[in-house]
Amino acid sequence: MIDNIELIIHSCIKFNGDKIIYFDPFKIKEEKHDADIIFITHSHYDHYSIDDINKVKNNNTILVVPLSMKDDIKSNNYSNVIYVEPNKSYNIEDINFDTIPSYNTNKQYHKKENNWVGYIITINNIKYYIAGDTDETDENMKVNCDVAFLPIGGVFTMDYKEAAHLCNMIKPSIVVPIHYGSIVGDIELGKKFCKLIDNNIKCVLMIK
Repeated sequence: MIDNIELIIHSCIKFNGDKIIYFDPFKIKEEKHDADIIFITHSHYDHYSIDDINKVKNNNTILVVPLSMKDDIKSNNYSNVIYVEPNKSYNIEDINFDTIPSYNTNKQYHKKENNWVGYIITINNIKYYIAGDTDETDENMKVNCDVAFLPIGGVFTMDYKEAAHLCNMIKPSIVVPIHYGSIVGDIELGKKFCKLIDNNIKCVLMIK
């Protein structure tokens, strides 16, 4: 389910398959220009990085962004853009995906009214949930997925205990903690998170 997936750093995820798909490209080392699709969860610099998008995009790349970021996209002259809103379903290049609201419930960094999103993307009948910067919410407590990428760093998102609770409620087959070990959250948080995960869920640490 995850053999062809890289967690490059922080929340930057790359799917290497029939299509090359990036989520929130950040701190990309090489200019590969290999992206078929780039998904952006929200407008903060560590998720919407112009320099890093430009390292992976090419003339045919599709950029998927929240509709609330339309002015940001226009100011950077991006074309081939698809705008999305929370709680909707889409199909791009024969890939189905749903948008899940991504926001804070007890802090002000990611407001619900910003309409930022996480994504559930279906590839080869496997549902991958990339949560974005979020707390535990009414919406993501209802997520049905096979693989979940959940932020655990605290401060701007759920902490590792809250993320573990969410994981144990939605019960993916595999969970990968993200959003820790660099900008926020000690590297040891991954191990602490895994210890709280139910035994029937495989916890995979891609940040080490």
